[in-house]
Amino acid sequence: MARKMLIDGEVNQTNQVEEEAHFDFDLFVIGAGSGGVRAARFSANYGAKVGICELPFHPISSEVIGGVGGTCVIRGCVPKKILVYGANFGGEIEDARNYGWEVNEKVDFNWKKLLQKKTDEIIRLNGIYKRLLSNAGVKLYEGEGKIVGPNEVEMTQLDGTKLRYSAKHILIATGSRAQRPAIPGQELAITSDEALSLEDLPKRAVVFGGGYVAVEFASIWRGMGATVDLFFRKELPLRGFDDEMRAVVARNLEGRGINLHPRSNLIELTKTEEGIKIYTDHKEELLADVVLFATGRAPNTKRLNLEAVGIELDNAGAVKVDEYSRTNIPTIWAVGDVTNRMNLTPVALMEGTCFAKTVFAGQPTKPDYNHIPCAVFSIPPLSVVGLSEEQALEQANGDVLVFTSTFNPMKNTISGRQEKTVMKLVVDAETDKVLGASMSGPDAPEIMQGIAVALKCGATKQQFDSTVGIHPSAAEEFVTMRSVTRRVTAGGKPKTTNP
Repeated sequence: MARKMLIDGEVNQTNQVEEEAHFDFDLFVIGAGSGGVRAARFSANYGAKVGICELPFHPISSEVIGGVGGTCVIRGCVPKKILVYGANFGGEIEDARNYGWEVNEKVDFNWKKLLQKKTDEIIRLNGIYKRLLSNAGVKLYEGEGKIVGPNEVEMTQLDGTKLRYSAKHILIATGSRAQRPAIPGQELAITSDEALSLEDLPKRAVVFGGGYVAVEFASIWRGMGATVDLFFRKELPLRGFDDEMRAVVARNLEGRGINLHPRSNLIELTKTEEGIKIYTDHKEELLADVVLFATGRAPNTKRLNLEAVGIELDNAGAVKVDEYSRTNIPTIWAVGDVTNRMNLTPVALMEGTCFAKTVFAGQPTKPDYNHIPCAVFSIPPLSVVGLSEEQALEQANGDVLVFTSTFNPMKNTISGRQEKTVMKLVVDAETDKVLGASMSGPDAPEIMQGIAVALKCGATKQQFDSTVGIHPSAAEEFVTMRSVTRRVTAGGKPKTTNP
């Protein structure tokens, strides 16, 4: 007997024919990235018979190449963070001299060694994800899946043969892929996929984009000794983050030697004997060994046959879903980047968990997108949770209090590095509730994860103030910011301390 599903606390009454129908699977998942694997495993733990399909593994993706573990594990967060760790050592070695370490002026960096270590790690993680599925009793298929009916999927195996399976529920979890702007010579550029697997470390790199991927790779290559030029269309990088913190990140990027080109577009790339020639809309011309396009991602929906089944997509090609991740077809659901809601790995995990609870545990659960922390792994990193100052002012009914702390980290007082850490709290003046927190500086993501718990629990500024700090640490600044930097009335123009 097929399971009954709870929605908003009521049993969803399916017709007698469906209740008695036999399906090959209770759930079939297309896409074995973070969200798909989480949904498959948890659904299986709740007693569902689950199948999942994924494209064959390779570090660089295409429409027919993927791998169990998905973008985050294979060509995203994990390998990126490994390279960030590697790049950080460049600055650490410089700083070590004033701590008594007699470091040779010339320190060699072996890119190929790090690249191999990175590849070994993602291969290991790919195997772990496969074992997680197997241990949960999920049947894994390697090949390309598409939907051919409300309860039917078709999978093309590596040898070209096609298999069809019926399923009570189908979950789309195919993620997204990096996009290239349509400019002449765009084929000469690379995306983040290729950037993580370059055979040679570039000496001259151009990065086009203002988002987290752009500033992260700019930091990585600069930390490894390359000359880096970062072009972006806005006045500051990291659109959507707190404006004051965006300015801090921009100063830090410049302080680390990255050349910033705000309000700039690349309009053409050409191949020359000296490298790739870049033309901008400001009539600038540069030569580079590598040009990275970090200009956004698009949902992987083109090859899923969704329109033929009648699944609604938005203008960006993302699958439209309700609060429970359900599409307009009652038996078909979607989680993760393919829905273009909040494109973060932990959010996909949350959505996959909520899906499994809703459909197979009889516990209708909506994903909660409030107080989700995130980090930009630039060098140094930026991390935030809750509302930016701009968002707080848009949503506030009354005044907003802004607390900031700018200081030279203790480590820098000895190393001599001229790089400030900046922390910020945004507080509702009437309720004293902390609405948002930001930090740019070493260890910001590690610190912000704990701050996120406090905000999720509804912490007030008084509770922050009454918390004893850990000394000496940067983190203690979050509980010692007693003086208001500025008070801003909703609708008023915020004033930054460092314009």
